[in-house]
Order: sequence, then C-alpha cells, then structure tokens
Amino acid sequence: MEQPSVEQVWEWLDAVPDPEIPVISLVDLGIIRDVAWEGETLTVAVTPTYSGCPATSIINMDIETALRGHGIEKLELKRQLSPPWTTDWLSDKGRARLEEYGIAPPQPAGGPTRCPHCGGTHLEKLSQFGSTPCKAQWRCRDCLEPFDYFKCI
Repeated sequence: MEQPSVEQVWEWLDAVPDPEIPVISLVDLGIIRDVAWEGETLTVAVTPTYSGCPATSIINMDIETALRGHGIEKLELKRQLSPPWTTDWLSDKGRARLEEYGIAPPQPAGGPTRCPHCGGTHLEKLSQFGSTPCKAQWRCRDCLEPFDYFKCI
C-alpha cells in the first residue's frame, strides 16, 4: 500500500471530533501539532489542552481508530507538552462552530463579548466552572439564556 500524503492525513484528522465538544475537530481545536512519516511509521504529535484533561486518552483512541480505519498500520502518537496548548490555536472555523453550537469562543479579554444565542452584550458570569473544566458558565441578561464560555488559556 502506498503511503498517504501528510495532507491526506490532516484531512482525515480534521474529521475526528473533539469528544467533549463534537462540533469541532481535533484539528480545529489546535491540539494536533504535527503529522509526519518517519520511514513507514506515521507519527502524530498531540498537545493536550491541559495536563489533567480527562479526554486525553479518548482523543488518542479516536485518532488511532480513525487512522487505522484508513489503513494506517504503523502509527505512533507523541504527547507534545511544549509549548503548552493555548486557545490561540483554535482555528477560525472552530471558533465559528463553537458559537453556532451555543458556546462562546475564547476572547483575549477573558470573558465572552456577546451571547452565542441572541448576540446580546449584557452578560454575567454565573460560575467559573461549566459543563467541562475548560468552560465557565455565563448568562445573557438580554435573552436570559445560560451558556458555556470556552475559557481563554
């Protein structure tokens, strides 16, 4: 079997959803740091969003399952901790999908600028912790709907 191109592998990985926020891919999340062939072995470098992320093992399993499903036999997943992941690595497509899904994307100022439901700007933080450790719970004072905000890291 001929080795698929690195570009093809990136396309396959772009179809692997984040297990906690399935509307964005692992590529859009920015945690796939590198894809390369080392001889006959495909290596994929993955940076977890934070060291205690409970989804890390599931993410690795999903990557392996997806790539093996495309015929990759020799595969090595490398955990890359440096530089640490940052929300700056989220793609523009990923940010847009978060908002469409009802999660306010991270903002450099440290809080959402508008409600992902109605676009309102009168917001209040309800809790530093949301449905997952990487999100906080906010509410829009315009439409009164609560929403998750993906914390800026």
